[in-house]
Amino acid sequence: MPETKSRNNFTYSRFLIGKTSQILFKARKKELDAYQVSPRQAHVLTCIYELGDKANLNELAERTERNLNTLSINMTKLERAGLVNKIRDTPKSTKLRFELTEKGLNIYQEARKIKSAKKIMSALSEEERQLLIALLEKIIDRSENNY
Repeated sequence: MPETKSRNNFTYSRFLIGKTSQILFKARKKELDAYQVSPRQAHVLTCIYELGDKANLNELAERTERNLNTLSINMTKLERAGLVNKIRDTPKSTKLRFELTEKGLNIYQEARKIKSAKKIMSALSEEERQLLIALLEKIIDRSENNY
């Protein structure tokens, strides 16, 4: 851990938030490697599952907080990997929906079982986790529209 004069400064708290995020991401990636999907792809599969018939690019972009161009590229990769199908409501329709293939559904279901975050967060008591959630929500609520 880096030495600091004060552990209550903004730089150190930002470092800790970043380090925690990095640890969670690395653990999640390691678990998902067995299914050959990234954490971001697993998140997209989850969003498609949750949105059901409403899983279009606009809804997915909002849920994943990605821009449409980036998401469109990601969806093409997921389609090539056989995890999602593009659906046009009519043959000439420009609007696309997405659904999980059987393979995509299987990976989604396996990804839900992964326990890395629970194991990492088990370092905190239930009360501490609730406090952490409240504090992080406060930071997000106060800054989300500013950046």
